[in-house]
Amino acid sequence: MNNELSRRSFLGNLSKAGLLGVTGLAPLAAGAARKTDTTTALTDEPAHAFLCKPYLQMPAPDAITVMWLTSRPCYSWVEYGTHGQLNQKAHSVTKGLVDANNKLHRIELPHLEPGKQYSYRVLSKEITDFQPYKLTYGNTLASDTYTFTAPDSQAKEVSWLMLNDIHDRPKSIPHLMGLNGNDHYDFVFFNGDMFDYQSGEQQIIDHLLFPCGDSFSTQKPFMYVRGNHETRGKYAREWHQYFDNPGHGSYFSFTWGPVHAIVLDTGEDKEDSAPVYAGIADFDNYREEQARWLEKQLQSPAYKKAKHKVVLMHIPHYHGGDWHGASHCRQLFGPLFNKYKIDLLVCGHTHTYGVHAPVAGQHNYPLIIGGGPQEGKRTLIKIKADQQQLTLTMLRDDGTKVGEYTV
Repeated sequence: MNNELSRRSFLGNLSKAGLLGVTGLAPLAAGAARKTDTTTALTDEPAHAFLCKPYLQMPAPDAITVMWLTSRPCYSWVEYGTHGQLNQKAHSVTKGLVDANNKLHRIELPHLEPGKQYSYRVLSKEITDFQPYKLTYGNTLASDTYTFTAPDSQAKEVSWLMLNDIHDRPKSIPHLMGLNGNDHYDFVFFNGDMFDYQSGEQQIIDHLLFPCGDSFSTQKPFMYVRGNHETRGKYAREWHQYFDNPGHGSYFSFTWGPVHAIVLDTGEDKEDSAPVYAGIADFDNYREEQARWLEKQLQSPAYKKAKHKVVLMHIPHYHGGDWHGASHCRQLFGPLFNKYKIDLLVCGHTHTYGVHAPVAGQHNYPLIIGGGPQEGKRTLIKIKADQQQLTLTMLRDDGTKVGEYTV
């Protein structure tokens, strides 16, 4: 799929919509500068526009979060409903104040009916002046109408797709997603290192949100755990604002159908004292914090009653070398994985795909590692589970099956 052509076509179509009253989207070039100088003429400001299509996140079993960005501060909301109607409205409220005058929009649709199909569209009304006792609105943007199926934590089966180690190659996302064909899936999981490092918002838009929007994320939610590369760069501390995982966490757990999944944020692969971190990294304590949380999750009723127990994390603690991050994960997490008998661990990081069978005394469960960013090494991982079994299939970027494991 030619993502750049798709993007130009998308923006070209938007330019025909106009901006009178409630309108369609307005065009905006990908690299448009964000003006901060108050003396800049209004005509030099970016047009009031959506910067990406809405994208779905999953913060809870009975909820979906809709996120998007605009070029100017707005008051935003979502219109949604079942049976093709848009008869419900949701906006975001923080401590009694409706979220407004912002460009990054995150609105949760709560209390959804599990398994039901919903239609939705997003709307953003520009705020042109915000005085203490007078707020002035401008034009309103309205997106196309999209659909999604509400998550069903009690479903009899679940399936999802996994990508990892894309490393700022946005065309890889639609290409790998295309390998799935028409097979059903419930969500997508990004297992880290989708970027080389975090340089700014435009990078997140161009290299992730646009290719995801063109491929799936208006209709299917995705979850996302950091790799070591998402911890790097001047914008790494803002990265988390653009995503909303279950429980709003950077590490988290969720149950979907017969699977209980635990997601760990493995952090950096070098020591905190490494000169490249300049004294502002503290991942050892962060991983120790997660180890304490992990043991509680492994003792939880949700974990114990689940048919399949899966852990997802970026850095593998075996089959990935002895860098500090891997060794620390081995020390902290490895004994807990064996003690509480997880069924499957899926990682990335090494750029060498592989299916590693259980090894007694090391990992008593299969350890799957997805591929890397280069052509011929990229992979799509497909997981499908029901009450009888869980099957993982790994496809190389030419469609060849290069790994399979059944639990």
